[in-house]
Amino acid sequence: MLQQIFSPSVQHTLDLIGIFVFAISGALLAVRKNFDVFGIAVLAEVTALGGGIFRDVIIGAVPPAAFTDLGYFLTPLFAALLVIFLHPQVERIQIGVNVFDAAGLGLFCVTGTTKAYAYGLGLTASAALGLATAVGGGVLRDVLANEVPSLLRWDRDLYAVPAIVGATMVVLFIRYDVLTPWASGGAAVTAFVLRLFAMRFHWRAPRAWNRRSTVREE
Repeated sequence: MLQQIFSPSVQHTLDLIGIFVFAISGALLAVRKNFDVFGIAVLAEVTALGGGIFRDVIIGAVPPAAFTDLGYFLTPLFAALLVIFLHPQVERIQIGVNVFDAAGLGLFCVTGTTKAYAYGLGLTASAALGLATAVGGGVLRDVLANEVPSLLRWDRDLYAVPAIVGATMVVLFIRYDVLTPWASGGAAVTAFVLRLFAMRFHWRAPRAWNRRSTVREE
């Protein structure tokens, strides 16, 4: 599994980096929505930890890791504090934030899938929870901010699809008994690269085939 590629300390550091970047995106949205300090902190925490908590509750890994590791809980608060005081500067490096966000997406879709399978779920359910781990926090963020979740909007670059690809690769490796540390890493890198290409070339999912309608678009 992916955890075997790195030592536990390195794996933990990668998790914290992913959590930090997801928290930045939540805190930035809160600032744009003119939330107060508490709202910024809540949105940062939810964005960073929501997907992992959902996965752990579903598979019975309770209490969730977010509540047993203080670093997981404090990292989003640090990100929120950074955005509160430096949000204009953080906005200027949005491209860099997006790159790390893509890396977190690739990492979490793979670790979410492997953890779900390790707890006894089937291949399809494991892939679904891998996707939920990667994008669940973003969905909760958008709902709390009273927005249509980004992964449901046609005018946003592909986000869920790279995570689906990464999770699907993992379950196929499991199915054919070829899941190795390097195979898991390859799935994470594939999701990461697909997300980067989607941002670079503005790849979007197709909409309904016949779009002629008397209903005006919103």
